[in-house]
Amino acid sequence: MKLNDEERSMLAGEQGPFRRWAIDHQIKVGSYLGAPDFVPIVQAHIMADTESLGLAGVEWLERWAGLPAVQRRVRVPTITDPRGTDFAASARIKHQSWMLDLERRAVAAFESFGVLMTNTCINYQTIMPPVRGEHAAYGDTGVVIYSNSVCGARSNFEGGPSALSAGLTGRTPRYGFHLDERRQATLVVEVRQTPSELSDWGALGGLVGRLAGDYWQVPALVGIDRVPSSDEMKHFGAALASFGSVALFHLVGITPEAARGGDVIPSQQRLRRHVVTAADIRALQDGYCRQIDAVDLVVFSAPQLSLMEMSRVADLLDGRRATIPLLAITSPQVKPDADRMGLTGRIEAAGGTVLSGMCFYQSYAREMAEANGWKRLATNSAKLTNIIGGYGYKPALLSMEACVDVACAGGRLVQ
Repeated sequence: MKLNDEERSMLAGEQGPFRRWAIDHQIKVGSYLGAPDFVPIVQAHIMADTESLGLAGVEWLERWAGLPAVQRRVRVPTITDPRGTDFAASARIKHQSWMLDLERRAVAAFESFGVLMTNTCINYQTIMPPVRGEHAAYGDTGVVIYSNSVCGARSNFEGGPSALSAGLTGRTPRYGFHLDERRQATLVVEVRQTPSELSDWGALGGLVGRLAGDYWQVPALVGIDRVPSSDEMKHFGAALASFGSVALFHLVGITPEAARGGDVIPSQQRLRRHVVTAADIRALQDGYCRQIDAVDLVVFSAPQLSLMEMSRVADLLDGRRATIPLLAITSPQVKPDADRMGLTGRIEAAGGTVLSGMCFYQSYAREMAEANGWKRLATNSAKLTNIIGGYGYKPALLSMEACVDVACAGGRLVQ
């Protein structure tokens, strides 16, 4: 890779061992992926939950935290993905003391680096949403796909060490979705019916993800007959990234880089074309629901809930009572507004639990299942249904309204 004077200085260790490690890590990643040089970034976003880090990862962070401040501070605004617990409610979900201790140690280390502990996967809805053309280094796949597609920013999926490195150096290797040529469509999907429920948007994302099949595919969707809301885009993109490892999509006539089909669909190429119908969406959802006839809990998570979603959950629960656990998981930025507006109180008065700053599947989901006797789960998140089976759960994908109905009916599913 071609290095400038500043990058050579970091590599030579003139700015301390932490930045030398960071730039060396990035050179290895960039060389492997064919990056010619680096691109400056405006912000970084780190996925570093302690379930993934483990004790060894936390101890590694703590070693760097012992350096002088000038050698360990990030250079660009650097924020974090959800943590492994909500300290204020950890007892309610039976998180163990060793989990909390590990979280506190990780938080202290990150704070010593100047990392802002935002603990969110919906930063694009709450803080520092990127603007078109900005280069960033984001970790969470849902953050990357939304920022690339809806905002028109530019980021690859960055693993935890790579995102931390980007925060320390203020740059990232110039490859992948930082390049114009990688942002062109590689397949076209005709959608015969525009979804209405968030769960339907997630199911559509799952179907398109399966059709795309790998990170370098960029689907362009035609046939969407209205501009989707932020939450609809969020659920669609999160599922698309989860089911297909996709980092960028275009909605022709809607998303910023696809005002016209010709903007993103190369005229000289014959791209793969697929059709998705309402029946296809329903079949994906039914495929999960057929596995079980009752659930042990309802989870709204993955991604964290916006204020609008919190309001909808509260409205659906008004005058009713959840008789199985119902978890509504939001960001630390949304939670104070939900508290102030009475949404948290309404949800919890109806038997629900509002959690902040965590994400269900990143929060020791297997251990929570064992501690609470949870095996079957209902959610309106297609992303969560795709992931949670790996933690031993059997999921059902339902609308938000149907999830609340199930929670108030003792967990029974109506087929």
